[in-house]
Amino acid sequence: MEIIYGRNAVTEALKAAPLQPKIFSKLYLADGQDYKERGGPIAHILELLAQPYLQATPIVKVPRMQLDKLTNGANHQGVAAEVTPYRYADFADFLQLAQVQDSCLFLVLDYLQDPQNLGTLLRTAEATGVNGVILPERRAAGITPAVRNSSSGAVEWLKITQVVNLARALEQLKEAGVWVAGLEDEAKATPYDQADYKGRLALVVGAEGPGLGRLIREKCDFFVKLPMLGQIASLNAAVAGSIALYEARRQRQP
Repeated sequence: MEIIYGRNAVTEALKAAPLQPKIFSKLYLADGQDYKERGGPIAHILELLAQPYLQATPIVKVPRMQLDKLTNGANHQGVAAEVTPYRYADFADFLQLAQVQDSCLFLVLDYLQDPQNLGTLLRTAEATGVNGVILPERRAAGITPAVRNSSSGAVEWLKITQVVNLARALEQLKEAGVWVAGLEDEAKATPYDQADYKGRLALVVGAEGPGLGRLIREKCDFFVKLPMLGQIASLNAAVAGSIALYEARRQRQP
């Protein structure tokens, strides 16, 4: 079991509970608050917890200092929950989707290590209708409580998979008819708003600093870049990836 925290993260996990049976083990609330406030976020959490499939979940009120310790000093907003660890999807399901759906969009993250950046990108991915997110198993951030919090609970609605070999996964996607676009500031890269994001596409966002690795770059069919008109050389991964995802969403609007 692990502890997730924050009102949005806990709320979305509760909403998604029917999709993940037995995910909740316990709800923690900071003592001394008015939880009956009409329309308040904690009142909404308690309403969700009253659903038949969740009403047996114990509610434990604890001193705020104890909740601070339970969440390692995170900004828990007075609520936390003991849940099963995030359940990753099977990469085979992504390949199957690519074979049967002619307009799927995948987000691939090349060794992104910052939990805040990962959470922000996952939140954008959910908002823009991404069909699945692919992460490497090693040397990258996974779906931890911090990421669940920074995504504002978006991870509960996303299909996210981890793969041992990211380059091989991209090759398999290409074999299934998926085009691979790397977000990279290269001389041959296409401006992000002039590239074609339609059809089967995997958008690859690199790690903070080094960008895309050599093997990953070799798997890209084309590159897209963002214009940088000021003195700063680049945007962080979450901002750059979010901009590209929204351009993909714009082009895919029916």
